[in-house]
Amino acid sequence: MSKLTPVSHNDLIKKLRKFGFDGPHSGGKHLYMLKGDLRLTVPNPHKKNVGVDLLTRILKQAGITREEWIEEGQSRE
Repeated sequence: MSKLTPVSHNDLIKKLRKFGFDGPHSGGKHLYMLKGDLRLTVPNPHKKNVGVDLLTRILKQAGITREEWIEEGQSRE
């Protein structure tokens, strides 16, 4: 099984869009993305890499499994 790796801010946004999220939208201190009634905060306004721990928390909130995330990344290659 593949492991999660850090992801750039831009790749995070692109992949979340592939999972049906709309945005990012500005609001408050952070950008956010929407999918139905779910509002997902997108961290890292300085556009540095998002680490594995934070990525894991984002995926949990988004309802995306590690396997789905990794598979989506591999389908691009």
